[in-house]
Amino acid sequence: QVQLVESGGGSVQPGGSLRLSCAASGYTDRIKYMAWFRQAPGKEREGVADVYRLAPGGDDRYYADSVKGRFTLSQDNAKNTLYLQMNSLKPEDTAMYYCAADSRVGRYCRILAPDSCDVWGRGTQVTVSS
Repeated sequence: QVQLVESGGGSVQPGGSLRLSCAASGYTDRIKYMAWFRQAPGKEREGVADVYRLAPGGDDRYYADSVKGRFTLSQDNAKNTLYLQMNSLKPEDTAMYYCAADSRVGRYCRILAPDSCDVWGRGTQVTVSS
């Protein structure tokens, strides 16, 4: 089994920054993709970004248009941790942020295919307000 634990959320003013972390444990060698999703109260879940952990050169990332240029994914495979650096935060970025991954054969946890994510963390709250 794989477990995911998010951290790093908090309250910040517009224009500020936060870095979210997602620590994976268990059978982490099964994970191919990891992704961040978010959900604001009363709104549908939205994909934020995903990364293919095993890409040659270590760089295969995809970002939603709403965060492109402001959010950046990075990973520390030695620590099995995925990071989401969020800069130039806006009030509309306020949401619960969830980390997700795929741990089974045939699943590919991409933000355009959330049903393929079979492991989810409990989330970390991000609030952007003046």
